[in-house]
Amino acid sequence: MIFLSVVLTLLGLSTLLWRDDELVGLPPVVAGSALVVLGVAAGVLWVVRRRRRWERNGEPRPVGTVFDRAKALPRLLRERKAYGLPTSTMATWGFAVLYLVSPIDLLPELLPLIGVTDDAGVAVWLLTSVSTVTGQYLRWERERSGKAGKSR
Repeated sequence: MIFLSVVLTLLGLSTLLWRDDELVGLPPVVAGSALVVLGVAAGVLWVVRRRRRWERNGEPRPVGTVFDRAKALPRLLRERKAYGLPTSTMATWGFAVLYLVSPIDLLPELLPLIGVTDDAGVAVWLLTSVSTVTGQYLRWERERSGKAGKSR
């Protein structure tokens, strides 16, 4: 869902910026604005659905700001075994980074607009995944330090 949101928003913005002629019988301003609105709506829907799933499944919500999570990432990587971070998650992150820096793409950048969407989608997924896991790690770390403080 987040990938769809990013793609629609990027297509809408590019239509607004670079398109001069009509698109499906609509002026570029109308078509681009509609795509941006649909993209933002899809992103909001994704956030709402994700939060509801966390509540329904009883999953712990991530905590911390973006900066707190960025600072916690090295600690998470050092304590990944104690935290229980699966090796598959680390491997998936590694493949995503490799795909982003690799000159080989599924959709080459030569294709206008579409060529960058696969990279954008992978980057958004990677940042979202890392942010979520580090936020849950911060919660785990706080709970662990709270338990250690109570036992003293």
